[in-house]
Amino acid sequence: MQLKPQDFLVALKLVALTGRRWTYSSMANELGLSASEAHACVKRGLQAELLQNHLAWAPTLSSAGVLEEPAAIYRVRSRPRRPGKLAAARGMVSEPSPSMDDNPASVHVPNLTEFAVHGARYAFPAQRLPNSPGVPTAHSWPAVARLLPQGRGAWVWPHPNGAAQGQGIEPLHPGVPYAAMQDPALHDMLAIFDVLRLGDAGERLLAAGRLRELIGAGSAQ
Repeated sequence: MQLKPQDFLVALKLVALTGRRWTYSSMANELGLSASEAHACVKRGLQAELLQNHLAWAPTLSSAGVLEEPAAIYRVRSRPRRPGKLAAARGMVSEPSPSMDDNPASVHVPNLTEFAVHGARYAFPAQRLPNSPGVPTAHSWPAVARLLPQGRGAWVWPHPNGAAQGQGIEPLHPGVPYAAMQDPALHDMLAIFDVLRLGDAGERLLAAGRLRELIGAGSAQ
């Protein structure tokens, strides 16, 4: 099993969700993936221990050494019954409350933090691209600009609908510009990660500290 860039993207998205309910379909829509891709990302994240099973039991190995995921990950929800007229008249009908038990996985904070800060930039190195319109990243994104000294030019993930112009940087995954535009919290983490990929030693030190804070804070909600 080898981690893919989208696996790290999904893990950061789980941090950004801060415990809100999600499905593979909603995850896929927000990241520009298919539902099957989102499911595969979570599976690899569990195997790599960047994620942890959020159910009462964890994946196990069969006698043949094959990872067996808990059946509840694939559980099918029964169609809810409509309330009877008497129950509705008495005001006894209530909406089901969101529960984190509905989410099959959550972030393993220590492991994801260690990988994000010390390993991911080597696994997924950045590549500089020609100047183009795009979505601001690294020093050009406000959350990062407040953190680091000024002086660098504009850096962007190339995207035809981007509002900025600057040095192109290959994103972690092709879906990153779209995903970042949908979620400012995810954008913050991805832009800071680009500083780890592209910055000098001092900038990386500041970025690493901030990324630790964001992963810890988001996962504690």
